[in-house]
Amino acid sequence: MTTPVHLIRPVGRVESPLTDPTTAPCQGDEGAPQAWLVFDEAYRPALAGLRAGAEVLVLTWLDRARRDVLTVHPRGDVTRAEAGVFATRSPHRPNPVGVHRVRVLEVTGARVRVDALEALDGTPVVDLKPVLDGER
Repeated sequence: MTTPVHLIRPVGRVESPLTDPTTAPCQGDEGAPQAWLVFDEAYRPALAGLRAGAEVLVLTWLDRARRDVLTVHPRGDVTRAEAGVFATRSPHRPNPVGVHRVRVLEVTGARVRVDALEALDGTPVVDLKPVLDGER
């Protein structure tokens, strides 16, 4: 049986002061800095209507994550029982898609400044979606 291949093409990248995965916060609300989402100019029209104050979900490709990991100790804490990666927020997983809920601070051309993003500098952005009312 052959597994079909699906391609994900980045639409931009993260510009962040975070460069070291060992010192970066695990989640945005754990002291993550503001960051810029820098979109390829070809996707600039896709940002129409995006405004400061909007809450969005940033989907990233965690390009430095391992893809062969199926179980982890949550948050790297070996005193906690091992769990399957699908039951955790570990970046290491078969398809390392990051989901980050952030607030838009500024939109300038093809650049979007957001609050509290824990993604590392250079992380590929694969999509951006608005948070709908009632979503948590």
